[in-house]
Amino acid sequence: MLRFQMKDKYNQTKLGQYSQELAQRLSQDHYLQHETVTAQQLISFTPVKQVNLYMIRELLTLWNHEMANLRSPYFDFEHPEVKDALVQFMNVLSRKISIRRPHFEPLLLKAIQDTFRATLDPVAVFEEKFLRLDELSVAKLHETLKYQDIDKDLYRRFLDTLSDDSLERTSITSRLEQFLQLNEQERTSLEELVSRFNELQPVTAAELLPQPTVIAPAPAEPTPAPALATPPVTPPATYGSNGSAVSSTESAPFFRPVISNEPKLNERFQTEQKPTLNERLKQPANASLADRQQDQKIGSLRDAISINQRFSFINELFDGDNMSYHEAIKTLDTFDSADAAKNYLLQEVGSKYNWARKEDHVQKLTKLIERKYA
Repeated sequence: MLRFQMKDKYNQTKLGQYSQELAQRLSQDHYLQHETVTAQQLISFTPVKQVNLYMIRELLTLWNHEMANLRSPYFDFEHPEVKDALVQFMNVLSRKISIRRPHFEPLLLKAIQDTFRATLDPVAVFEEKFLRLDELSVAKLHETLKYQDIDKDLYRRFLDTLSDDSLERTSITSRLEQFLQLNEQERTSLEELVSRFNELQPVTAAELLPQPTVIAPAPAEPTPAPALATPPVTPPATYGSNGSAVSSTESAPFFRPVISNEPKLNERFQTEQKPTLNERLKQPANASLADRQQDQKIGSLRDAISINQRFSFINELFDGDNMSYHEAIKTLDTFDSADAAKNYLLQEVGSKYNWARKEDHVQKLTKLIERKYA
């Protein structure tokens, strides 16, 4: 009799082995020729776009945690000059990304695993990537889509069904599970994802699925030998204080089992369960610092665009083409007026891409152009 252990949605051992082997080989190939991984190399490190995006997202998350540690009770980090300096510092630093192998390989390994899990266990990955924010809002959830490639339009449609009045995490995951079941045919299949990875290292969909557990039939119990008849044994009589005999049933003490009110082990674990490391590490995002400078004049687009904006523009407006993005920004910095720059952006650059549903990102870039030529 064959039976799948349904609690396992995928073969975790095989996925871990494959991800580790692939991460090691890709890292080995890269670091034979380079000492570090730079920002431009990170954007297109693998032909699987989702892997690159998940690496960028994880890097920025770790970076935000480290930036939060810079805050000190001895200085005024809310002062406008300090905020401006921090924004400039982050922008400059983002152009100097340099990751050595001991730090990069774990980043790559996790991104490979999460990319497969986005198909194998999408609700869990959505919870990790989208819902671990201090404050949830529909706008913030949509902003996180810039790091999603697999089933991106499907997730966008799901987010369109949400409202800020009903953003309870448990409810969102439950609704997402139902939404994905209803739209199962539109989801990226495991076979399709595997075909992308086969360009890097062979793997099959069957290897990543849970392996059947063979349950052998229980051996037949031996037939017991017939019991020999024995004469009944009469228990010795028990006598009371008055000398009369008392039956054994009357003398037997009666015990009532005591039911303890102590909670079961699993209940105690649920009560005492501590927050996860990710939950303890969550810090307020620093991305809002750039938003506070919306009306200030900037010297150049290249220097003013933050790392979050840069990756967002490359992914959303330039289809992940890093070189095309840098060429466009370089050209936009050479115009004499905002009108000329915006005309170039919308007519010459925009005509090469489908920006029909990218108005928000286009507006952010045109706003930066207006600030430069203000």
